[in-house]
Amino acid sequence: MDWAHETLYSDIKIGLKGNLIDKKKTTYQNLKIYDTPRFGKVLFLDNTIQTTEMDEFIYHEMLTHPLLIAHPNPKNVLVIGAGDGGVLREILKHKINKVTIVEIDNEVITLSQKHLPSLSKGAFNSKKVKIVIDDGAKFVEKTSEKFDIVIIDSPDPIGVARILFSKKFYTNIFSVLRSNGIMIRQTGSTMFQPDEIKENYQILKTVFPCVYAQIVAIPTYVGGFFSFLIASKTKRPQKISYKEVTKKYNKLNLETKYYNPDIHFASRKLPNYIKKGLYNE
Repeated sequence: MDWAHETLYSDIKIGLKGNLIDKKKTTYQNLKIYDTPRFGKVLFLDNTIQTTEMDEFIYHEMLTHPLLIAHPNPKNVLVIGAGDGGVLREILKHKINKVTIVEIDNEVITLSQKHLPSLSKGAFNSKKVKIVIDDGAKFVEKTSEKFDIVIIDSPDPIGVARILFSKKFYTNIFSVLRSNGIMIRQTGSTMFQPDEIKENYQILKTVFPCVYAQIVAIPTYVGGFFSFLIASKTKRPQKISYKEVTKKYNKLNLETKYYNPDIHFASRKLPNYIKKGLYNE
């Protein structure tokens, strides 16, 4: 076995020991998959950990269920990125009609299905799923379709993903959402990437009337709390009651390993250092 090291930070070295089972230099990035004794198979993009078989459920459940539960009747969902299939798997637990996944790198989908089938669990083969191989920013700029939910599962704002953190992109997301639409995106480590959540919060506030954060701890995403920003055209996501969340959760009979009605609300409770950065409290 060899050591696989993440190189996202110049002054921090994160290593997982495992066997390299596949690698490919795609048009957009360097893709590697390792098989490790502790975390199972691990997907690296440009030497940065994207997901692991062991802890992926935390990230994927928290990127999907809080929105799909908060929305009154989600039927049409857009996903940007998420080529490993974990987000699709969770979305399909809800009574949606269609989910469009826009992934710029087809190799991520191909190799994830080959080596990490437990993430998608056949979701790519669902008749409800439409796969589009395209740049997510270009897709939302040109599409005439309207969506209830938009989920942005992109890498950090470097390289081809940088545009997915811009005001122009968020303005286009606002345009493709229906009147009660909601979007979510990951905004990195609150400790090691504090500017990412702060800057995106400020940009989103100029586009959406309702923006708030949720946090979660994911073992292989180093730095303690990992953050997401939720932006909505209405106040409903913030005002939904515990009773309604519980009712919908039970009615759907959701099989989740991390998310539940308590987590739905607890994840929105922020420690002071994050609140101060976002709200100047």
